[in-house]
Amino acid sequence: MRVIDPDGNQVGILNRSKALEMAEESGLDLVEIAPNATPPVCRIMDYGKYKYQQSKKEKESRKKQHVIHVKEIRLRPTIDEHDIGFKMNQARKFIESGNHLRIRILFRGRQLAHPELGEAVLTRVKTELEEIAKLESPPIKEGRNIVATFVHK
Repeated sequence: MRVIDPDGNQVGILNRSKALEMAEESGLDLVEIAPNATPPVCRIMDYGKYKYQQSKKEKESRKKQHVIHVKEIRLRPTIDEHDIGFKMNQARKFIESGNHLRIRILFRGRQLAHPELGEAVLTRVKTELEEIAKLESPPIKEGRNIVATFVHK
């Protein structure tokens, strides 16, 4: 196996027992870095410190990842003017915070006979949000609902 000392200098190709002996003399561990290489690469280092640094790197990379959540606002085709204004303020907050937004128009009973009311509410939502969001998926009828998804521009 190829051995690298704690300073990063190559010692050379040694057998396992000689490499372990060198690591023990320096009070450190022999850690296999590249097992698939020919010959395998091992480094003399403090394994506890190495594990700690690896976990720190992993945590740091997880911090940098941004998870996109889909927030949902449910509306009715007969929604009042003030109520839709309130819901649009909430929708703006969701989109500006980087989340995707799903608008769901809920129909009950005989309201299904008038889908144009739901489509009118959806076009109102679209015009209210057009300066900060774009329509990701067009309105789709799912059972008793009409659903559309918006994303930040």
